[in-house]
Amino acid sequence: MKRLLLAALVPALLVAQGPVLAQSKTKPAPKVTSPVAVESSLQAAVDAPTRDAKNRLRDSYRHPAQTLAFFGVKPTQTVVEITPGGGWYTEILAPYLKNGGQYVAAMYDPAIAGQPQYRYRQSEAMAKRLADTAVYGNAKVQNFDPKAPNFGAAGSADVVLTFRNAHNWVDDGTADAYFKAFFDVLKPGGTLGVVDHRAKPGTDLEKMKTSGYLTEALVIELAQKAGFKLQEKSEINANPKDTADHPNGVWTLPPTNQHDAKDDAKYKAIGESDRMTLRFVKP
Repeated sequence: MKRLLLAALVPALLVAQGPVLAQSKTKPAPKVTSPVAVESSLQAAVDAPTRDAKNRLRDSYRHPAQTLAFFGVKPTQTVVEITPGGGWYTEILAPYLKNGGQYVAAMYDPAIAGQPQYRYRQSEAMAKRLADTAVYGNAKVQNFDPKAPNFGAAGSADVVLTFRNAHNWVDDGTADAYFKAFFDVLKPGGTLGVVDHRAKPGTDLEKMKTSGYLTEALVIELAQKAGFKLQEKSEINANPKDTADHPNGVWTLPPTNQHDAKDDAKYKAIGESDRMTLRFVKP
């Protein structure tokens, strides 16, 4: 989370951010937390030998144990992860939930024709992964239409988690529909956890779309518009080395590494992106 600004800077920021920041300014800023205590069974899921070794190498950037603890994920809950891609968090969440909870992987419906090919590959890979019930238990897939997302029966989930996805919905113009669907599937009192690449305050919308970085103000506005309340922010996934102004946007940085080979050391030294970590609640 961005540190509180001096009062003298507020007028300039209001001009830069317009109604988004003006709206958020009317409410007290939620407390910024320090990394939270991690319960032993969650740490065991993060440390499990069943995780891919390449995925474990990214723990220093993604802080899975602290992030899931901050979001309050418990082993008895129903947790919906939105578009888990290659299953980085699936490897942690599904085993963690298998004995008393329910992991749901919300995937693009492969029955819908004309989608980017990676979506079909991810769907096939996820089905193959979750077939290993000894590791993943009764984890299931919830297929959805990206043009009209629905993530399950109304009020059926305790937690919805999304990691580095919101920038895609903003670019596609579908963000409102996604946040509304999150709100619908959650129980009253349920949690929405959002992690995404963080833009500098005042970044304009077009820059956000092309860079992959979003302002916290925009994400908060999207969630509040859907009915959520911002409960807390965390700096667990912050990276002060990231200036968020790279030639190929966030994809310049690891793990995508869209940069010239000669610049490899430079971007490795920065590491993965600076990320917001926001916890919302459904009233």
